Amino acid sequence: MKIHEYQAKELFKKYNIPIPEGGVAFKPEEARGIAENLGRFPVVVKAQIHAGGRGKGGGVKLAGSVDEVGSIAGDIVGMNLVTHQTGPEGKTVRKVLVEQGLNIAKELYLSIIPDRATAKVVVMASEAGGMDIEAVAAATPEKIIKVYIDPLVGIQPYHCRQAAFGLKLPPTAMKPFVSMLGNLYRLFIDYDCSLVEINPLVLTAEETVIALDAKVDFDDNALYRHKDILDYRDIDEEDPLEVEASKFNLNYIKLDGNVGNMVNGAGLAMATMDIIKLAGAEPANFLDVGGGASAEMVENGFRIMLGDENVKGILINIFGGILRCDVLAKGVVSAAEKIGISVPVVVRMEGTNVEEGRKILAESGLNLITAADMKDAAEKVAQLVTGH
Repeated sequence: MKIHEYQAKELFKKYNIPIPEGGVAFKPEEARGIAENLGRFPVVVKAQIHAGGRGKGGGVKLAGSVDEVGSIAGDIVGMNLVTHQTGPEGKTVRKVLVEQGLNIAKELYLSIIPDRATAKVVVMASEAGGMDIEAVAAATPEKIIKVYIDPLVGIQPYHCRQAAFGLKLPPTAMKPFVSMLGNLYRLFIDYDCSLVEINPLVLTAEETVIALDAKVDFDDNALYRHKDILDYRDIDEEDPLEVEASKFNLNYIKLDGNVGNMVNGAGLAMATMDIIKLAGAEPANFLDVGGGASAEMVENGFRIMLGDENVKGILINIFGGILRCDVLAKGVVSAAEKIGISVPVVVRMEGTNVEEGRKILAESGLNLITAADMKDAAEKVAQLVTGH
């Protein structure tokens, strides 16, 4: 789960990670009030959406007066902000963060992520802050410092010093940085985060370190342990079909293609998307109904897929195990009877009760296309949606 910058900074403040003074505003008048309370200019007005690159898209601006804050906030709130992470459709801005301006001497990068290859937690740091870290990694990988931490031992002072020396911090900033990084690691562990990122982490002219930006992502599978974080969820930032799918415990991610996929198991779903592309079509979604799906879940999955107007065909690829083929077939028939299926459907199923499942589909009167295997299924659905 993603949260906004201002929400991430609320967590930072809780863990004594230095942040600029400021507040969130939903209206220009509220932004003016925050600027008046700060009492010092310039201040920064920052669009709050779940995407990076906001500055390049016109969503981050400096203001030199209360009136200018109101004017800028009025322009940003309600705008459709397009960045390299939103895609060409952009996102609607509904709130802004108004913060004090800082006397910046240097911009740095700092993040903490899990590394599955080493089964460790990695602190990544770079002097090239304020930039896309992917571009830095591609062009100048030597500028990225990686400090590996055994999660069973936890972060130690020498880990923090290694990162600090790598960033070439002045002596006066060393101790505050070591303390800050230790706190950031504790936040990462306490909240089961999948990412904590500060870009940029700034070194001020006064040689203090402050988190100018903040990004925190959480492992969805651990959210049951963090009810307070669920209050941070902003469904306006999520795809409506993904929000709908989450109500039925369906693992659904919308994509840009034309073939809707219904699969049981994440690995099979990834393989199915690959083989669809190999056949010349494009997957429109990732939909894993899971091993224990009911007929009702299958029905809801169908309804959600058909809610995507880009879907021109559907591929059902099921290996019956815990989810029996007859249960899937009943769900498909129920969906067709209740909501209708207006696009061609190709079905490939194997496993538990496969013959019973095929019989249910055959006797349903539905216009379904059966496939012998995955390759055959992908080729058939690709031909249907592309016409060749």
